[in-house]
Order: sequence, then C-alpha cells, then structure tokens
Amino acid sequence: MTKNSSIATFLDDLASERPTPGGGGAAAVCGAIGAALVSMVANLTIGKKNYEAVSDDLKAVNAKAEALRAELTGAIEEDVAAFNAVMGAYGLPRATDEEKAARTAAIQAALKEATLAPLRAVKACFEVIRLSADVADKGNLNVISDAGVAVLAANAGLRSAALNVYINAKAIKDREFAEKQIAEVESLLSQAAEITEKIYGAVRGKIGS
Repeated sequence: MTKNSSIATFLDDLASERPTPGGGGAAAVCGAIGAALVSMVANLTIGKKNYEAVSDDLKAVNAKAEALRAELTGAIEEDVAAFNAVMGAYGLPRATDEEKAARTAAIQAALKEATLAPLRAVKACFEVIRLSADVADKGNLNVISDAGVAVLAANAGLRSAALNVYINAKAIKDREFAEKQIAEVESLLSQAAEITEKIYGAVRGKIGS
C-alpha cells in the first residue's frame, strides 16, 4: 500500500515512469507533513513548564491534527484510485453507440470523483493551516519554527491539490458541477494565502533576527 511505503520507496515510485503516485499523492504528503508538525509542536508544548495554561487547548489541536494526518495519508491512495478509475473508463470499448454512451458516462463519473478527491485534500490541508495558527500562537518557543514549516507544508499541499481539481474539472461536461468545485477551491486558496502569510510573519517575528 502506498501509504505504508518508506519515504525512499515513495520517492522512487514518484520519480519513476509510472503515472502513480503523482502530484495528487505528493500534495497529500505535503499536507500530512504539515499536520504531523502541528502535532509535534503541540506535543512539545503540552505539560511543559510555562505552558500549563495552553496544554488543554493544544491537546485538542493535537487530536484534530492527528485525524487530519490520517485523512491526508489516506488521500494518497484515493488519488491513485481516482486516476486508475479515469484511465479504466477511457479504456472501455466503444464499438457501438451503446458502448460509446456507457464509456462517456463512465468517464464523466470518474472525472467527478477525480475532482472531488483532491478537493477533499484541499479542505483537509486548509484545516491543517488553521491548526497551525494555534501552535504558532501558543506553542513552545523552542520549536516555533516548526509551526511555520507546518503552515507552509500545508499550504503547499493545498495549492498542489487545487491543481488536480482544476485539471479534472476542466474535462467535466456538467459545468454547473465543475464550476461549483472550482469556486470552492478558489475561496479556500484565497483564505489560505492570507492565513499562511499571517502565520509565517508571526513565527518569523517570534524567532527574531
């Protein structure tokens, strides 16, 4: 299973001539790394001297981050499954009108799922970005730079997953469906950009020169 591969194996697979794993899986990994770093900062803050007042808050943050990490790790395989479904649909027979119609319907259904899968990753990455704000604000100053890395990784995952939404939505004939997903992505992209820069600036300020 892709999600159980070592980092080296995953990167070898990513670099190979095989089409999967690809950019969608890489996007999910970026988001999962962000979530893991949120947990790291939380775990290195909870129960520590001078941080007792925020420990309960960060326990809740940690629980959410771990759930998102699991979701994004699972998204690696969702991306592979969605890609394979699209390729499988394109490979269906088209010798008769009935076969052509069935093939077209299968392609369109697969493209919709191939749009929704990365959209779910976009949403999960956005939640990681929001959690990054909590650890950047309340986290142990000794590891505050990791809160900055967390938000940057999550934002990279979000923007990368958004590209997969765009490329698959482009081929969907149901434009109402496609435009709805695109509009949601663009809203999250805009919000994420603003939040990410704010968090990065706050972390940079805490680090100092």
